[in-house]
Amino acid sequence: MFMRTAILFSVLAPSVVAQPLSGAEFDAYTQGKTLFYGFDGVAYGVERYLPDRRVIWSFLDGDCKQGVWYEQDGQICFVYEDRPDPQCWVFTQSGGGLVAQFEGDPEATELYEAGDIDEEMVCHGPDVGV
Repeated sequence: MFMRTAILFSVLAPSVVAQPLSGAEFDAYTQGKTLFYGFDGVAYGVERYLPDRRVIWSFLDGDCKQGVWYEQDGQICFVYEDRPDPQCWVFTQSGGGLVAQFEGDPEATELYEAGDIDEEMVCHGPDVGV
């Protein structure tokens, strides 16, 4: 499963940078979708986009975090239940899907959408113990 994902990520890595998406454009593209993201040819994470700018994120480990996103200064910022400090990205759209650059910094992490990789987002329930 992850080998197929890694191959798709390496094939779909973008090569052209476009104009940053506005909040409305980002919302129109993502709402109702579950998008898998890659980094440097490897599976990185998955995010489900819900109504009212709500999201669910996972690093593909089954531990899912709920959050919200908002637009600020040309960036799309995310705040999650376990991390109140905003994580802001500049999103652009290429022929292969979305490209996300952390804080718009060309030297920072750049994620890219893997497209439809025929896999589901897995979220395990909360840990319960004695």
